[in-house]
Amino acid sequence: MRTVDLIHRKRDGEELSGEEITYLVEGYTRGEIPDYQMAAFLMAVFFAGMSERELGALTECMVSSGETLDLSEIPGVKVDKHSTGGVGDKTSLIAAPLAAAAGAVVPMISGRALGHTGGTLDKLEAIPGFRTGISTAEFRAILAQHQLCFAGQTDELAPADGKLYALRDVTATVESIPLIASSIMSKKLAAGLDALVLDVKVGSGAFMKRQVDARRLAQAMVAIGRRINKRVQALITDMNQPLGFAVGNALEVMEVSQTLQGAGPADLTRLSLELAARMIHLGKVSDSIEEARDRAQRRLLDGSGYRKFKEVIVAQGGNPLVLDRFDLLPNATGAREVASPRAGFISAIDAGDIGRASAIIGAGRETKEEAIDPAVGVILEVKVGDKVEAGAVLCRLYYTKEDHLEEAAQQVEDAFKISTHPPEERELILEVVG
Repeated sequence: MRTVDLIHRKRDGEELSGEEITYLVEGYTRGEIPDYQMAAFLMAVFFAGMSERELGALTECMVSSGETLDLSEIPGVKVDKHSTGGVGDKTSLIAAPLAAAAGAVVPMISGRALGHTGGTLDKLEAIPGFRTGISTAEFRAILAQHQLCFAGQTDELAPADGKLYALRDVTATVESIPLIASSIMSKKLAAGLDALVLDVKVGSGAFMKRQVDARRLAQAMVAIGRRINKRVQALITDMNQPLGFAVGNALEVMEVSQTLQGAGPADLTRLSLELAARMIHLGKVSDSIEEARDRAQRRLLDGSGYRKFKEVIVAQGGNPLVLDRFDLLPNATGAREVASPRAGFISAIDAGDIGRASAIIGAGRETKEEAIDPAVGVILEVKVGDKVEAGAVLCRLYYTKEDHLEEAAQQVEDAFKISTHPPEERELILEVVG
């Protein structure tokens, strides 16, 4: 078969066979198909889309392009959770310990921050000594002993995805729903999972701005899992305002500690409990989602989720005292208040603006190689629907350098919209898919 013929057929909206997709992916991974031809194929997919069968074949081919993590010797259903990225989204550090404390086996393969969205690994590495770059053998050992382990994706898992993503990044094809779905699912399935809970964010602070697109992405990922007999379920959740109050790595660890001790923000607590419940249910620890919700709630109230997180921090070389003594975490050297220009009701807080402001002062990165400052970020003092007086503090920026501080402060100020009437309440969990 010839690459140009496959590009031509995909461009014209035809369905390719599994064999043909394998030919393309394997040929590109081996360096036999040049960048310009694969770029043309990606653009054809961008416009023509992919069928469910094509999508399944593409994902399976990317999974088999490298090593797969064998967790079969560890008893129980292995269940992970993945978020498509949000602002202030630290639910993995809450839902995973709760699910593990309830009896689920949770191998958390996590990512880093990119752009204005936070990364689980960066939050964990704000904890002094915490190691995410652990060997496969150590990952298995920690998981077997504690039912929970956090680690980053290695280059050996789904290497075809890494190569294709780099090409998508420079050919304006990142936003293709089939390509996003196969990228996420190939990395997760290569990690030896039996089940996966997805949190697909939608709104100003999310990659997906429209609910219809978030739904299409969720449906595509659930369909991939169904084709290979994996239990996959997706929540579509609102990301028009930051989740919780804290945005920034060490600041978010502090809020995780508060939440696991039952004193966290209402929205963060609610979503974390629901994600934990879905993990418990898909992990076959409970027979119904109602029973799973009850288990998650009890593990929060009795402190066992909090203790589980401390236990795993110790196992991965970190200092568990940071959850009790926040002065042991990286702390900013300066704070800048942003005040309300007038009285009224908070009608919107643009999560994208808050995330970008936090990244400007060092909490995020534009490329995977950039260093981040774990101490900096933003703490909100209000949420959408709150009533404020003129001059009241809307949020505080915590910084260690004054570079770009004025720009960040202006961006944060622009994020808050104030109206004379209270806004309509928004749902946090918009849909369940699968």
